[in-house]
Parts: sequence; structure tokens; C-alpha cells
Amino acid sequence: MVGGQADVKLVSNAMANATRRKIMAMLAEKERTRAEIAQAAGASMLDYHLQMLKQAGLADIRDDAVSLTEFGRNFLNEKADKPMQAKKDLSGTAPLQITEIRQLLPCIADASKFRIIARIEPQLGGALKLLEPLFARARYSERIGALIIQKGNVLITLYSTGNVTMTMIGSEAEAQAVLQELKDTINKAIASGVTPAAREKVKVDHAEVYKYLPKTDCKICGEQSCYAFAIRLVGGETALEKCTPLQEPSFATSLETLRALREYL
Repeated sequence: MVGGQADVKLVSNAMANATRRKIMAMLAEKERTRAEIAQAAGASMLDYHLQMLKQAGLADIRDDAVSLTEFGRNFLNEKADKPMQAKKDLSGTAPLQITEIRQLLPCIADASKFRIIARIEPQLGGALKLLEPLFARARYSERIGALIIQKGNVLITLYSTGNVTMTMIGSEAEAQAVLQELKDTINKAIASGVTPAAREKVKVDHAEVYKYLPKTDCKICGEQSCYAFAIRLVGGETALEKCTPLQEPSFATSLETLRALREYL
């Protein structure tokens, strides 16, 4: 996986510092303001510490509010609990129910689209990895404990904890339809009790990666163009983090999509 080792190093570096570990412990309790964090953890180099956590994918920073990402919360849970037991088959897995759509947020990269945060019950836990073959374009990520599913431009991330995020959704009605289809597909497999047979993975090509790059051809990454960067990224010859413009707020949704797509590389 492109960037896999870099991601591990980013997380390790972020959590190697006592101040950042203290910040993570604070965020595990609830969302915090910068002032609250500064008062408890110290104002010295606060912006640097927060950026380290953000780059590692552990924390989300929105204006003055700082909170854990889903990956950050899963990371802390994995540290606190025993490793999740993987299941060998779907027997004993309870059918899913969609409990709620918690948030309907505008996509930063495309104001005409939405980012959905939803909830399903019960939690799939160790059965989640078994569901990967059900979907034509799906990849289970051990790193974040989630099944990442791509349907056209819509990217669905189903976490073992029961949370679901979707990007590039046109409306709440579309979100409901996608969730219903997701539930029906999974429940059909659960009802059969048979673990889906593995299928050949669908790979992501450089043209698809290029769609989500800034297309500025700024050369900061060391390549002659964004298209060249996409080719090298798919080939495992560079890392997503080298694209500096992607770190800007205006490309937040594109960066989230690319981080998910690289699970397919």
C-alpha cells in the first residue's frame, strides 16, 4: 500500500511525544478548544503538536475546535482493549439496522455534494473483514478497522464500531438509498450464513487518482505535473503526503478520498 509505511511512521512520531499523548487523552473525553488544550498541555509549540496529530490522521482541527478523527478514536480503543477477534464465518452475526443519519455536512471540495455521518447497529466487529468480497470495489483496512467501499464517485467507509461515513452524496434521500442498499446486501449474506468467496481486487489506476489531485502542476512534490505524480503514486514510487496543496482546507474532501483510494493500490 502506497504510503503505508509513511503512515505508520507519522502515527509513531505523533504518539512518541508526551504532550501529544496528553492532548490525545483530553480529546478522548470530548472535543476541546485550543484554549482548553493550551491551559492543560501548555501553549508552547501547540500549533506544531496539533499539526503533527492532524498529519497522522489522529485529530481533526476545525477553526478553534479540536477533536479525534474516527481513526484516532479507533487507535486509542485498540491501545486500551484487547485486539478484536476476527471471525471465520458469518454465523451468529446479527442483521443490521440503520439507526440514524447523524450529520449532513457540505463537502469542502464540492459545495453541491454532501458528507454523511451515519450509524448502524449492531457493531460488526470481527465480521466486517469477511464482507469485503460482497462489493465490487471494496477493501478492508486493518489500520483503521474499516471496510472502504467505492460506488462511482461515492466513497463509503464502514467502521467496525458501527459508524458510517459517505462522501460526494447528492442528497439525504440518496444517502438513505445507499445505506438501505448497503444494509440489504450485508443482511442477505448474514441470512445465508455463508462467508462470501474472495474475488479479484479491482485496482485503482492513475487517471482515477488524478481526478482528486489539485491539478496545479506546482512541482512542489518533485514531479513535473500532477499527472506524473499520479502515475508515480499508483506505482508506489512516491507518497501522498508529498502533495503540499492537498493539505489545504479547500482540498480536505479530495485528500480524504485519496487516503481511502490508496487502500486499493
